[in-house]
Amino acid sequence: MIRGLVLGKFMPFHTGHIALIDFAIANTALLDILVCANTEEPVNAVVRYNWVKDYYRYNNKVQVHLIAYDAAVMSASSAASKEAALVWAQYLKEKFPAVNLFVSSEPYGEYVAAYMGIVHLCFDEKRKLVPVSATAIREQPFKNWLYLPAIVRPYFIKKICIAGSESTGKSTLTKKLADYYATLYVPEVARDIVDSTESCTVADLHHIVNAHAKAITASIPLANKLLFVDTDITITRSYASFLFGTTIEAEDWVYEANRFDLYLFLETDCEFVQDGTRLDVKERERLNSFHKKEFIKQQIAVNTIRGNWEERFRAAINMIDQNFFERTA
Repeated sequence: MIRGLVLGKFMPFHTGHIALIDFAIANTALLDILVCANTEEPVNAVVRYNWVKDYYRYNNKVQVHLIAYDAAVMSASSAASKEAALVWAQYLKEKFPAVNLFVSSEPYGEYVAAYMGIVHLCFDEKRKLVPVSATAIREQPFKNWLYLPAIVRPYFIKKICIAGSESTGKSTLTKKLADYYATLYVPEVARDIVDSTESCTVADLHHIVNAHAKAITASIPLANKLLFVDTDITITRSYASFLFGTTIEAEDWVYEANRFDLYLFLETDCEFVQDGTRLDVKERERLNSFHKKEFIKQQIAVNTIRGNWEERFRAAINMIDQNFFERTA
């Protein structure tokens, strides 16, 4: 029986890895995939392991293993080195004695297989079939988006929060930006929970916080590169202070859902529109101050957006492009 072995960091797991693994599957009766990780690497080991394991969860020919290694002892480089290959070969021979085929797309593969006394199959070493690397993806994820399988893309989604006081165009801008970037947005859930600001209760705020976080979490896997979110927990905490002179707390998963890559804060230098649910103009200004103080308190940096509706839209696009797209050109 041919039992094969593929190893990698999968940082991140991409379509080049899939092509390599599928090639190995086609040439083996059983395949061991090793997700190799050390504490110095930027992508969490368990996250990487779950990517590979989940992708091949229905293939009974595949076994996925998480292997922790010390980079000071076992080289983390993919460069061909007989010394490094010997150390890895000795380790692999001890841990996986039944393996008789090593499949790789790296020059070191020949050395490792030779030291293990097994056959080596090389796949697409020149990266002609899938011209990408994990390093290139980490540096420019949006430019290399098509090389990422669906299970990996949520890791690289950038979340953008649109914040500000009442009647500053948050809801309209959030939707407009999502349409412009062909992605999803998470609306402010407060409108579905309370009839007006003045009728809100502390219990309502807790409900809002949890419902909003659930909506964010559910939207991430479906988003296209960016996810726009109307308000966040910081705004809700500000309302608690503004309306009731109190604070509200939440579970860790709620705070995790409310971690954003960019905050756009809409100023009040725009037309005030009373839709029957909002505070009046004077209270809008006072609430604006509370919001700003809460962001400062939470040590969250915001990017201020001013002007009329069209100016806000253009300013937001410029800021988003500068942060997430111009550096990936």
